[in-house]
Amino acid sequence: MTRAVTRGRTIPFFAPDLFEEDREVLLDLVRRTGTVAGQRFILGERTAALEEALRATVDGAEVVACSSGTSGLTLILTAMGVGPGDEVVVPAYGCAPLGNTVANLGATPVFADIDPVTMVVDPAEVERAITPRTRAVMPAHMFSVMADMPAMREIARRHGVRLVEDSAVAQGGVLHGRPAGTWGEAGVFSFVQVKTFGTAGEGGAVVTHDAELARVVRALRNHGQEGPRFVHQRVGLNSRFDELQAAFQLHRLPGLAARLERRARIAAHYTERFAPLAERGIVPPPPGRDGRCYYVYSVLAEERDALKRHLAAHGVASHVYYPLPLPHQPAFARFAPPGREWPHAWAASRRQLALPVNPHLTDAEVEYVADTVCAFAAGGRAA
Repeated sequence: MTRAVTRGRTIPFFAPDLFEEDREVLLDLVRRTGTVAGQRFILGERTAALEEALRATVDGAEVVACSSGTSGLTLILTAMGVGPGDEVVVPAYGCAPLGNTVANLGATPVFADIDPVTMVVDPAEVERAITPRTRAVMPAHMFSVMADMPAMREIARRHGVRLVEDSAVAQGGVLHGRPAGTWGEAGVFSFVQVKTFGTAGEGGAVVTHDAELARVVRALRNHGQEGPRFVHQRVGLNSRFDELQAAFQLHRLPGLAARLERRARIAAHYTERFAPLAERGIVPPPPGRDGRCYYVYSVLAEERDALKRHLAAHGVASHVYYPLPLPHQPAFARFAPPGREWPHAWAASRRQLALPVNPHLTDAEVEYVADTVCAFAAGGRAA
């Protein structure tokens, strides 16, 4: 593969034409939603239809659309009664909502270290972090790998704590035949643009087989209303889903399986190409499809920054996620006990690099990305 693939441009990390094919549909939906007779712009018929359509993808679990994946986690933890004096065990490496959602309820996030290769939270570390104050454990799926949810379920059962599945990045993933989002008492999806089921804006969903938990979450997302409008049974939040996004997601849902398959094929090709590079300091995620989600394809590179510069010099965009573990972030420093260390989270923050895996990539572009990484490993590095 030659540089001709990228001549005059860069292979993007995020597809700039993500919704180009749907532009006319989206514009029409804006008009139709804005002029609908009932003037119902939130939590209307389209939202209900989307929730029902998504139920078929998660083994019939309840689906509650909300304003974001982050707010979904807050809704779940609130419905479970998590608050001051409680602890929630979360991964030490990942996105800020893992700590924010717990801390904003007055509870304490307790950080557990991760697996050094998959970058998902280590079940043994989760179990070691549980104390008499632990109310819940909240593992998160990371990049293209689902957490070890069978182990997490057993840990939660053994210790009598709640299990919340941060499956924001894993919609469409399946582990041992069970869909992501359904392993815990409740899970979440995120519909932010770049996720596997991203929309032209923001949004998310709570997923649960617990009908009572779903009922409480539905009330909480709408200012605590359950029944007549302006009658509030509980203190709630504004985490409502709008009808335009619901209509657009209903339009895009039939194409989700094909987009996920394209991501999976790209990821499989990368892993096949990169597997021999481990001895040269570039480690891909484990092969196979079970427990995979393909939101982001990340390698662990000993010379991460040099690899990133090399890719940029050859017209390939890449992305560094989470350059600091959560307990090393200023926002969460007060939750980091003196002397406590998270060595695998720290190593991941120094080595992680994500490569383009969006479904709009051509075969030639995918091959070029792989060739460019392999050339770096072989010593053909940009100055």
